[in-house]
Amino acid sequence: MIKVLLASTADDPAWGLKICEEADLGSGTVYPILERLVDAGWATRYEETGEHPGRPKRYYYELTAAGQRAASQARERKPRLFGLHAAGEGGGA
Repeated sequence: MIKVLLASTADDPAWGLKICEEADLGSGTVYPILERLVDAGWATRYEETGEHPGRPKRYYYELTAAGQRAASQARERKPRLFGLHAAGEGGGA
């Protein structure tokens, strides 16, 4: 989930179903985590503006500065969770 939030941009924001699909997690897992991130001040949530005919409005999620710092620290501590290799591990050429 954090990888999806980190990869989102203003032009391509992260929203609930997109996060579920890209993280390959169910909504029963994703939404409670998103709410905890918002409650902790690590993410913000805002409503879609404008027309959205034929579907419910979306809520977009974005990491705050504190959330980005926490994600960076997590990436350093647990690089494998982010698909990275720890320093000195394989991949050398």
